[in-house]
Amino acid sequence: MSTKTEREKMLAGEPYLAWDEELLASRVQCRHTLKKLNDSIPNTPEWKEAQEALIPNRKGSLYLEPPFRCDYGENIHVGENFYANFNCVILDVNVVEIGDNVLFAPNVQIYTAGHPLDVKGRVEDEVEFGLPIKIGNNVWIGGGAIVCPGVTIGDNAVIGAGSVVTKDIPANSLAVGNPCRVIKQIDND
Repeated sequence: MSTKTEREKMLAGEPYLAWDEELLASRVQCRHTLKKLNDSIPNTPEWKEAQEALIPNRKGSLYLEPPFRCDYGENIHVGENFYANFNCVILDVNVVEIGDNVLFAPNVQIYTAGHPLDVKGRVEDEVEFGLPIKIGNNVWIGGGAIVCPGVTIGDNAVIGAGSVVTKDIPANSLAVGNPCRVIKQIDND
């Protein structure tokens, strides 16, 4: 029997119980902060305070265009100069690492969360799992794109609108489609 807490299992990418009391309390607290953020006007003291409370692991400036949604907030690590446009969703049951100068267009969805494929694990055992996502520096993710669990997007990459990113995308690439695939190397010299 594991001596790990459900939170420790969650962050280790192991199956965990999402309805654990500690995790539920953290998500409820996050919802209070999200309500404050999403009911505020950008660049007001309320909005700034809510952003700071929601994303404590940040290096510098960030701009979350309401509405914004996440599970915990504390598992999102942001570099300098991050912008998330309207309706961004980040399911941060595992770490989401976002580099410097990253732009999310409207409706970008970042999903670290997953469920077992088998019915017993998914329905009877009610377990979930999460895999980390890493987004490099100078990345632009187009509108409506979805980034799936465990994906790494390299520096200077551009993800086309509506793409579903299921596998790693190398640096300096333009990648589009469902499933998302590299269609061009970007010359950044």
